Amino acid sequence: MHRDKNSPVFRNLKIARGQVDGIIRMLEEDRYCIDVSRQIMATISILRKVNAEILHDHMKGCVRRAILENGGDDSLEEVFEIIRKYI
Repeated sequence: MHRDKNSPVFRNLKIARGQVDGIIRMLEEDRYCIDVSRQIMATISILRKVNAEILHDHMKGCVRRAILENGGDDSLEEVFEIIRKYI
């Protein structure tokens, strides 16, 4: 998985963390609501990209392995449940 702290997943999560800190500062400073909302939407976008990358790697690794070893029904159901929640 993404254990390398220099991977795009870690970098994007650190960016998202910085954006959340910035959003908190914006609220503390009573900044314009639309500007705050735009920052929230940008953070959500980054988190969606990270989630997609993690799911992609999970399917290429864990799910593929489960299918080869035992049919993978449980692993596929886990992925489908995440996709249902995502949609």
